[in-house]
Amino acid sequence: MAGQLHSAPPFRAEHMGSLLRPEKLLAVRTNIRENGLSAEEAGLPAVEKEAVGDVIKLQQELGLKAVTDGEFVRTRFWGLMWDEFEGTSKLQDAEAGMFRLYHPDVVSLIEKDRKVMPGDSVIAGSKLSHNPEKSVSNLHELKLAQSFVPESEWGNIKLTMITPAWFHMRYKQGRAYTQDAYANDAEYFADVAKVYQAELDQLYKLGLRNVQFDDPGMAYFCSQKFRQGWEEDKDNIGTVEDLLDAYIKLYNDALSKLPADFHTGIHLCRGNFIGGRHFAEGAYDIIAKKLFENLNVNTFYLEYDTERSGGFEPLKYLPKNKNVVVGVISTKVAELEDKEATKERIYKAADAIAEGSSQTREEALKRVCISPQCGFSTHESGYPLTLEDEKNKLKLVRQVADEIWGEP
Repeated sequence: MAGQLHSAPPFRAEHMGSLLRPEKLLAVRTNIRENGLSAEEAGLPAVEKEAVGDVIKLQQELGLKAVTDGEFVRTRFWGLMWDEFEGTSKLQDAEAGMFRLYHPDVVSLIEKDRKVMPGDSVIAGSKLSHNPEKSVSNLHELKLAQSFVPESEWGNIKLTMITPAWFHMRYKQGRAYTQDAYANDAEYFADVAKVYQAELDQLYKLGLRNVQFDDPGMAYFCSQKFRQGWEEDKDNIGTVEDLLDAYIKLYNDALSKLPADFHTGIHLCRGNFIGGRHFAEGAYDIIAKKLFENLNVNTFYLEYDTERSGGFEPLKYLPKNKNVVVGVISTKVAELEDKEATKERIYKAADAIAEGSSQTREEALKRVCISPQCGFSTHESGYPLTLEDEKNKLKLVRQVADEIWGEP
């Protein structure tokens, strides 16, 4: 829960977790898919470990403290976590009528001719619960990263985790679960929160102290297209603001039992698909006050790479006990941002915070960090930047942080 201001983490120079996968790793995954091999037969564990070791070394050489495994163990940014919860059922070729066809992900991913949603989507087929013997993917990633980091720095390792509302938001009212499982959203959310509590407790006991929830859905509340779609959908119960309130409560319930030394953050993502494609637009103004004041996380990771994110004015609502990581470096275009212009943008963000908090710029800067706006490879392949581009972007993040703050 967000109490006193939390720092280190977050660090002045951050990134969003996913990094470009090496070709060797992608080739092994392709071999598995195309030839029906097991991970062991294809040699995946050894290649994964080598790739994770290399990418952590890269982050360390660039002076980044909140290292991740690059999400190299995953093929998509949400990973396998939900598949491992007891009670989930994976959908295959689900009918379009199950989905909110105005939800930005669904709009972008639904197959045009077949009117079905692609796979990798789950519902609660029965009551959800946490089984430590099945919930192993996050643990695997954490232990893999820990094997390349001194134990004294394990608390800096950042694990990215999908929002508790990830699957719920894409489904029509009452379709995120079967009627045999739950009578309503409130019952469903209560069990989702309990499952997340158990997952976070399990990870904490093994040394995790730094989690970043990746949440495109929260950013979609900024989208007028999504809001209009919600209002026009007669199946919905309540208003779109009621849904936002329910998601904030879901987060707060999921985080309610965390120890004070567990840093939590939320990344509001507008979509980062193959080719650097985004899914939604809209400034933070419409949700900022409610989100910043009511959501009990320590840090907000916000996209500010283009005009689609709006201005920094909503940062005036950031409470004094919370941080913001300003994502002003694009992972969608290879062109490198101008360093001095980037620094000026960070100062403008700090000025907005200072105005709302009656602070000086210097005081406000203590709650500001810098990062790219999103991951470099939230799905495993198909992105416009090269490894050299990625390094240059991360170097720029580090340089700007050094020149503004002079600290990690």
